[in-house]
Parts: sequence; structure tokens; C-alpha cells
Amino acid sequence: MGNGRAIIIRGGRVLDSARPEAEPADLLIEGDTIRDIGPPDLAAPEDAVLIDAADKLLHPGLINAHTHGYHAAHKATTDRWTLERFLTVSPWVNADLSLEASYLSTKIAALEMVLKGCTACYDLPLPLPLPTLGSLQAVAQAYIDVGMRAVIAPMVANISIFHAIPGFIDVLPAAVRGDLEARKGASVDVILGHKKALFQQWQPSSDLVRLAVSPAIAHHCTTALFQGLAALAREYDAGLHTHLAESKVQAVAGVRRFGKTLTAHLDEIGVLGPNVTVAHGVWLDRDDIHRLSDQGVSLAHNPGSNMRLGNGIADVRSMLDCGLTVGIGTDGARASDHQNMYEATRLAALISKVRGPDGQDGLVAAEAFYAATRGSARTLGLHDVGRLESGYKADIVFLDLKSLNWTPMNDPILQIVHVEDGTAVDSVMIGGHLVVENGRPTGTDLTTLAAEAERLKPRLADLLAQNSEILAEIEQVGGRFCGALSAEPYRVDRHGVHLE
Repeated sequence: MGNGRAIIIRGGRVLDSARPEAEPADLLIEGDTIRDIGPPDLAAPEDAVLIDAADKLLHPGLINAHTHGYHAAHKATTDRWTLERFLTVSPWVNADLSLEASYLSTKIAALEMVLKGCTACYDLPLPLPLPTLGSLQAVAQAYIDVGMRAVIAPMVANISIFHAIPGFIDVLPAAVRGDLEARKGASVDVILGHKKALFQQWQPSSDLVRLAVSPAIAHHCTTALFQGLAALAREYDAGLHTHLAESKVQAVAGVRRFGKTLTAHLDEIGVLGPNVTVAHGVWLDRDDIHRLSDQGVSLAHNPGSNMRLGNGIADVRSMLDCGLTVGIGTDGARASDHQNMYEATRLAALISKVRGPDGQDGLVAAEAFYAATRGSARTLGLHDVGRLESGYKADIVFLDLKSLNWTPMNDPILQIVHVEDGTAVDSVMIGGHLVVENGRPTGTDLTTLAAEAERLKPRLADLLAQNSEILAEIEQVGGRFCGALSAEPYRVDRHGVHLE
């Protein structure tokens, strides 16, 4: 917005993990970066663009450590919903995700995030049968058009849930097995060759977006595929993001398949490292957590999704105590319905306190805020966002202190975690550009977007109707089979509820 001129933000109160008191301060921005931050009347070039932040609280943009933008058009379409139910219908529901649908869904998700104080995310799309350059460009363009940062990791796998869980395929009706056989995925060599070509062809029009890899779910990928994707990520200095031990069914299936936990398996095959982010980790035991921490892995904690799908309560306290980097995510809208990082941060703090009666066990607000900013930045592999400090990108959220959320302002850290819900967001700056101003996105007409989004609804209904019989069969058989697995004893208990 400065057209090459510096920007000086004056009159605001600055909240950061290192500035928990939210004292008055000015910020000098040059290009896309904070060059200086200091007391009121900070020196600035005479021609600097002035932004008056009186009655505003400034905090670093929240960062979504794990989401799926392509879910956005499917928010509020399910009620009782489990992870396994979601995964078993996905091959049919996601069968025809057009470039237009990918773009629009991702744009809806991106707009919701920025309007609710989130400036960057790790997005895992699922282009089928394989990611194409066009599909990635559609997702990337949605973020660029909104002005939001994103690390885009298209998911791939070469084992369906029906084969990944030992014995599942055998209990399915013959017609279902035949349909799945017709949908058989590509070989490891084809997938890896395809992914390498994408890295070679990837030329985004903005440095807001970058490419990563995603072996979708730990036990849905053969060892050869996981190792190949890990090598590709290292070759291109990219991140690797996978779902790990999200549900008890996954945890039990991992031990059945590998004779060890999923984490121990990944450690054994040499794919863990500082560029790796694992999502959920609800059913990790203490040894798993230590393995991840020792390898420098980061974890994306998704408390809303974990509850929405009935997967349990992740042991974040032990993770932090073991030195594991933890970020916070919303997950996709089909798993948690919204993209509100304020709510996800509050849920992370709240749910940590119901693991047991020890009042000192849960996360304090400062830990939750740190996870949603600096911790999440680490999960994305971004080292210059997540703070309001000299040398960091100018990704800034302006909250209206006249909002009821801040009337009165007491402890700023407690208030941002336990009171703020996004309704006080006045403006959002990303890389020195205002992408939200006076509560409205600067580059998108929401009325037009709403009309465009309505066109996505009939296609989802058509897919469900076209496959209703086979989905009903899978739901009935899969519910019994996965329910039995979930009832088996396991080395840890993350459900947190014991009925007498």
C-alpha cells in the first residue's frame, strides 16, 4: 500500500509472545518487513505512509498449522461424523473436484481465515487421481488473490483405507471391492515422477505461496512411496506434512501392520526430520512423542477436529514438556466446519485442562498463543513470521479495542485466547499490504463470491446421490469393523471419558 514508501503505524498497542503487556508502540515497515518497533513517536522517513492505530491492539497474524481449503464448500454438511466414515466416502465424494471448485473452495477458506485474524496456513488439497500443475495453480491463485500466505502440500497415497487397515477389504461386499479395484491408484514410480515434475514446473506468481509434499496418512503410503516423497522434499528444500495417529483405529491398525506404532515405523524407515510436520497425533504415546522431538519434527494440533470426529484429546502437555514444537490448526471445514483460529486456540487451551484433575497440567494462555503464532510458523517452515519484531514480515492483525471483546481490557494474553473470537478484527496486513480493512476484504466482493459458491452445492449432492447405494453399504460394514477396532485395548487412552 505504500507504493515503495515506508509505512509507519502509530498509536497502537502491540501484543506479541515477547510483549505480553500490550504496551503502546510504533512500527516502521519497509517493503514487506518490519524494520523497527519502538516507543511512540518512533523515527520514520518524512514521506512514510501513516496508519493511525489509535484504539487498536496489534498482534502477529495467527497461523493455521493444518487445513484443507477444498473442504470449505462442504461446511455444515454432516453431523455425526467419524474420521473413518469421512475417509471411506472420500474416493467418491472427491471424485470430480474441478479447477473452479478447487479455486472457489480455497478462496472461501482463505477469506474466512484472514477475516478472522489468520495470515498464513498449511493447506493439504486432494486433487484426484494425481495433483496436476493446473490444480495446484488454482489453489495457489486463490491464496494470492486473497493476499494470504500458504504452504501447499497436495496429498498422495497408494493404499486406500480399505487396504491400509488389515482385514477391512475382506469384510466388504464383492461389489464394493470391485469398485475399489477399478479405482486403483498409480504406482510409486509414477507418483514420484509426477511430483518431481511439479516441483520443476512450479513457478508461482507470488512469493506468498510455496510447495510442499504430503504422504496423506502414514499407513496409507507404502514404505517406498513415503521414503521417495521424503527424499523429494529434501531435494527441493520443501516441507513434508502427513496425518499421524489421528484416531484409535489408525493406532491399532499401525501396530497390526508394522508390529510397532506408526511413529516408530516412520522413524525406522528414516523419513522423520526438521522439515516434517505431523497432524493430530492424538494417539501418540510417550515414546512416540520423544521420537518426534528427537528428530526435530513439528506437530499440528487440531483440537476442534479431534473432538468433532470423536478422536480424543491429544497429550499436548507431554509434547511441550518433551520439547516437541506444537502449532495449532483448524483442519478442513468437512472435519471442523470453520476456519476460525481464535476458536481453535481457545479450544487448545480448554481441552488441555480436561485430561485430569491436576490444575497445573493444562496449557496456560501464553502457551496457546505461542503455539498459534510462533509454533505454527515452525510447522510451516517459515522463520520470519509469527512475531511482531524487527526483521519479521509485516503480518499484522488490528483489533478494535472499542469492541465488547476488549471492554474492559484486562490481561491481554488471557483476553486474546479466551475472549477474542474474530469479531473485533478491524484490519489485517500481510507483507505490508492491507488484505482486510474496516472489517472487509480489500480484493474480493463477497456478494459475487457467494453467488459463485452456490454453484458448488449441486455437484456434491449429485455425487452423494450417484453413489448412495455403495456408500450405504460401506457405512454399515465399515461402522461395525472400525467400531470393533476402536474398542480394542491400546497402550494409551485419549478418549478421556469413562462411563460407569
